[in-house]
Amino acid sequence: MTILVTGATGRVGRHVVEQLFVRGAAVRALTRDPAKAHFAAGVEVVVGDLLDIDAMRSALAGVKTLFLLNAVTGDEFTQAIIALNLAREAGIDRVVYLSVFDADRAVNVPHFAVKHGAERMLEALGFSATILRPTYFIDNEVMIQGVVKDYGFYPMPIGSKGVAMADARDIAEVAAMELIRRDQAPGKLPLETINIVGPDTLTGADAAAIWSEVLGRPIAYGGDDPSGFEANMGRLMPKWMAYEMRVMAERYVSDGMIPREGDRERLVKILGRPLHSYRDFVAKVAG
Repeated sequence: MTILVTGATGRVGRHVVEQLFVRGAAVRALTRDPAKAHFAAGVEVVVGDLLDIDAMRSALAGVKTLFLLNAVTGDEFTQAIIALNLAREAGIDRVVYLSVFDADRAVNVPHFAVKHGAERMLEALGFSATILRPTYFIDNEVMIQGVVKDYGFYPMPIGSKGVAMADARDIAEVAAMELIRRDQAPGKLPLETINIVGPDTLTGADAAAIWSEVLGRPIAYGGDDPSGFEANMGRLMPKWMAYEMRVMAERYVSDGMIPREGDRERLVKILGRPLHSYRDFVAKVAG
């Protein structure tokens, strides 16, 4: 039986596909753009969209376990509900779902609330599911590295409470291990939630200091101003999405993304290795 990976060519999905393949799993990768599907020859690539019912039914045929990843879009919740309904229709009850840290608490952030709704659906319909709740992705910093290098300031308003940023490779490896565990289980396993965090809880000033050390020159923190962040993002993306990013940043400033007791130790035990660090990522992209 096959494991279907949605969002297979994104920053997390592509690593999930790779991790499953090297572990010997039969992998089917769903993507809207097959030109981006640079996978090993043994990976089956299918073209489709989560709102394309016919394509989804075809993609789910013969699948035993589903990795569900929804991008942040205006119709994200509809995508999640349809995907889970179609999975159930196809007889699939084993799912690993990519949610977000504090999905049940940060309900004023649209895509957090959406993911909490999907979590509730997984529970209510009796899916055998692992819910992964990653913090802010370290990999997001690729988008702001130019600002840091060219203008000398760190622009993400992540506040002074601290955010334990998670690396996409750690997220994907845990996802692959959970997919295989559920896929190979003789019966349904209970629903489980795993917080995926990074090894360090960093403030905005901490992040700027790391960039300063790596680049060898002062990098200032841009400050805790989600409204200014919204204005800047509004030049690069739809206004509704820029507003959503503002509301998310407000949560960073007010609450941070601080690991629960035992989160890091649990991840290190699952992975059998240390977590990837923010400093190592910055050193790589800066170089």
